[in-house]
Amino acid sequence: MSDKRIIIAIDGPAGSGKSTLARRIAERLGFVYINTGAMYRTVALWALRNKTDLQDVHRLEMLAQEARIEFGVPDGRIYLNGEDVTEAIRTPAISMAASKVSAVPGVRRALVPLQRSLAEKYSVVMEGRDIGSVIFPEAQVKIFLDAHPQERARRRALELKKNGKTEEIDVVADAIRERDERDRTRQESPLVQAPDAELIDTTGLSLEEVEETILRLVRSRTSNGKEVSR
Repeated sequence: MSDKRIIIAIDGPAGSGKSTLARRIAERLGFVYINTGAMYRTVALWALRNKTDLQDVHRLEMLAQEARIEFGVPDGRIYLNGEDVTEAIRTPAISMAASKVSAVPGVRRALVPLQRSLAEKYSVVMEGRDIGSVIFPEAQVKIFLDAHPQERARRRALELKKNGKTEEIDVVADAIRERDERDRTRQESPLVQAPDAELIDTTGLSLEEVEETILRLVRSRTSNGKEVSR
């Protein structure tokens, strides 16, 4: 692999498959996997633990500035002030809180420098909702994943079940619709497809099919898309 760092930006709404696919692509290429949504979840976790009003934008901005958020390399686990919170941030309550926290302009401004600094050290697969449009508009590879809303709800319900949390699919679908609306209409860094991002509709496709589609795209746009040897 050359010394040139590669940035693969994967954006999309909840349940589109971003996290799973970004992690798999990073592993295949030997890149570092960064889940930016986990950063907002981590701030949300800290806010709830401190009983912070999620409408208090100034306090939320202060928490984001003060938080020491770190990613494990290469495992992608996330730490808040030295504590591994990888599992703690995956609850429905944190998901809902994170959607509100991530809409606060000051929180986003506080976390963007950390997100960008990670790509100064490593070749990364970074996933979120504004990576290709705001964080890394210069990324060599930009992908926007999407899927039918009902399919996204089904996937999220399965994910919750796997983690021991049961939710009716209609409840999950309602939560996703609310999250989509908030993400797409927020003033700061809304969820949009970057003009030069490749749209991949994952409805009806297997993980393997989407993974290979992304890898072909990486190979076509970089000279550094070879998989690591096993």
